[in-house]
Amino acid sequence: MITDAASFGRALRERRRELGYTQAFLSEASGLSVSFISDLENGKRTVELDKAIRLANLLGLDCSLTPRG
Repeated sequence: MITDAASFGRALRERRRELGYTQAFLSEASGLSVSFISDLENGKRTVELDKAIRLANLLGLDCSLTPRG
């Protein structure tokens, strides 16, 4: 479950590593900078939601919002 920027970043990093991708590879594939990817993985808060979702999708992760309980 994603509850904050840090847990989102951990999920991205874990998936990237599972796939054997480097941040540099993702940078080339997505058009996003290595520093942006690194910042996301390290839990830095960002208002660039579109870029964060694009990176998650590139890693094969779905982002969804579901009602609680």
